[in-house]
Amino acid sequence: MKDKKFCPWCGLGLTEKFTEGRMRQYCCACALPVYENPVPATSVVVVDKDDRILLVKRNIEPKTGWWCLPGGFLETGESPEQGALRELREETGICGKIDMLLGVLTNEGRFYKAILMIGFLVRNFSGTAHAGDDADQAAWFDKDRLPEIAFNSHLSLIRIYYAGYRQHMADSACSP
Repeated sequence: MKDKKFCPWCGLGLTEKFTEGRMRQYCCACALPVYENPVPATSVVVVDKDDRILLVKRNIEPKTGWWCLPGGFLETGESPEQGALRELREETGICGKIDMLLGVLTNEGRFYKAILMIGFLVRNFSGTAHAGDDADQAAWFDKDRLPEIAFNSHLSLIRIYYAGYRQHMADSACSP
């Protein structure tokens, strides 16, 4: 992502100023720093009764042709949960119910300096997976046969599911 050159409030040119402990873009007319915030996105680890994960093959940049979790950027006015379920429905045709938060991660993006990824687990869903918006294919994969995953944050969420969530469920089953 390119640095902003103009103030989003008044339209005048920005300068750089050391403020709040670091160099930031600054509008002298508004006397305000212009913050660069991560762009919020969501993704879902959808797991079927055979413990397979649903992935979609991207048909847009970045990483066209790579496999990833269903997900995308949040829209104004929707919660992370709503955004995750909207993206799941748009990309796979599946309607789901969020079971739990798997994690919140950050990573650099190609078009944005930073992306704040909010990952959820979905085990309860209806419908048959098919490629939808932003996807050429939708398919179920076994843990040991995953294709190369497009984004590190998605791979991390898959690992969190297989390492942490499954252990948590086993521990809960043994608790009195």
